[in-house]
Amino acid sequence: MAYPFVRYALIVGVLIALCSSLLGVILVMKRFSYIGDGLSHVAFGAMAIAAVIGLTDRMALTLPITILCAILLLWSGQNAKIKGDAAIAMISVGALAFGYLLMNVFPASSNIAGDVCSSLFGSTKILTLTKVEVILSIVLSIVVVVLFIALYNRFFAVTFDESFAQAVGTKTKLLNFVIATIIAVIVVLAMNLVGSLLVSALVIFPALSSMRIFKSFKSVTVFSAVLSVFCALLGIILSILFETPVGSTIVITDIVAFGICCLVGAVKK
Repeated sequence: MAYPFVRYALIVGVLIALCSSLLGVILVMKRFSYIGDGLSHVAFGAMAIAAVIGLTDRMALTLPITILCAILLLWSGQNAKIKGDAAIAMISVGALAFGYLLMNVFPASSNIAGDVCSSLFGSTKILTLTKVEVILSIVLSIVVVVLFIALYNRFFAVTFDESFAQAVGTKTKLLNFVIATIIAVIVVLAMNLVGSLLVSALVIFPALSSMRIFKSFKSVTVFSAVLSVFCALLGIILSILFETPVGSTIVITDIVAFGICCLVGAVKK
């Protein structure tokens, strides 16, 4: 804890894990959990563009592009011609291929393989955060948590019965766009922690683990948040102590936690 990079990593890691777990419950219950993976590929393509044009703050370009694609995915998912899963696959694969092509045609450094690996799997990016990146992550995380708490009842209604929520006057389309925007913010933040290929694990595993034990929406959400924060802390500490990749270590702790929760759930039954 005497080193600033450790403190920065723990603060950002905890906040990202908390935000991911909150929205993860909604995505899993709406059967739209794959959107995190799709948006992470979009974010990878946007980061490649930012690297090619020489932006020092890549989030300034990555965040708006990812939000735009999240809204586009939501809109296309409601279109009868292009179903949600097909739209996610189409946009995510296209963005991933486009980003990798750009990084090869216009290399920003001599170590292309290292840049790609760092973007896809997180590598040590979380341990090299600047103070500005930490502050930005804190601000965005606070906004996400405040929005979730303020709109909790509406999110609950849209998650379980969107048709009934719309019938009683809830603006379901606006809420879905808010959810899509929040997911995009979480994905961009989580890329610093686990990389673009492992973002879905951070979103899905805590929610699935919590559902093995609890049944109510509130209990699942609270336990998912606690478990996600614990796994993120443990994963970061283990990765520093044993010099392992941060993202992969956090995901492995989430998988172990999922296995334990499955056992606990089986014993409860």
